[in-house]
Amino acid sequence: MNTSDDELKKKSLAQAAVLSEALPYMRRHAGETFVVKYGGHAMGDPALAKIFANDIVLLEHVGINPIVVHGGGPQIAEMLDRLKIQSSFVDGLRVTDAATVEVVEMVLAGKINKQIAAAINDAGGFAVGLSGKDGNLIKAAKVRRTKRDPDSNIEKILDLGFVGEPISISTHVLEVFKETDMIPVIAPIGSGAKGETYNINADTAAGSIASAMAASRLLLLTDVAGVLDADGKLIRKMGAKQARKLIDNGTIRGGMIPKIETCLNAVEEGVDAAVIIDGRVPHALLLELFTEHGAGTLIEAS
Repeated sequence: MNTSDDELKKKSLAQAAVLSEALPYMRRHAGETFVVKYGGHAMGDPALAKIFANDIVLLEHVGINPIVVHGGGPQIAEMLDRLKIQSSFVDGLRVTDAATVEVVEMVLAGKINKQIAAAINDAGGFAVGLSGKDGNLIKAAKVRRTKRDPDSNIEKILDLGFVGEPISISTHVLEVFKETDMIPVIAPIGSGAKGETYNINADTAAGSIASAMAASRLLLLTDVAGVLDADGKLIRKMGAKQARKLIDNGTIRGGMIPKIETCLNAVEEGVDAAVIIDGRVPHALLLELFTEHGAGTLIEAS
């Protein structure tokens, strides 16, 4: 046997070992619903985007029901700049006036949503792009934030415009998808009581959908390895009590706080577990779901 035959054999054995390790996890998760929030670097990198599409198709092929909810902040910012529309942020939320919300809907529900659906279809899946306005999937209400004036100590109400938060999820359309081989790809746009359009944070939308669908997993793809402890080491698993303690002592801070709060809300509302995963890692979803140690930070209610 020559060197090339040896290398081929080693590669084949390694692939067989991977499949053997993954099989019990595939059996365990068959029939379950996973909600995947897709965004950040993973969505902006063409190579990672292709890998993501392939991985979503694989989940469906092994009997899992994936629901993809996507963001698109950088793409929205790029389009606003091109159209010379000014925007600002308050507590990580884009202040969205009437002109901005039109661009947000165009970019999220139009361009990005269809690109992701097309990528999944090209990978051999059967994806259908939706926004939260389709089938009244996401009914939303205006987000209200207050800010305390440091001098007067008076709380002032901040107007974020057409920024919303889910108040109800109509699961009917998603239950129909669940009975088929179709994969829903959802843009986080919701409808208000008077038909107005609301821009919803993608993490928040994914968490609400996961809760409403009694999903087994909520998976948030991020641009960090997961939740890190005070020494900068990855925390692979924690309960709600530990998560809140890490927020209180400042270990979890900044933009990670709302992600953790989304995870906590989900697991407290019946989702088995929520996971924060590094979307920059190729096949991060498969590593998390089908290997012993996972690839991120898993959060449970207990």
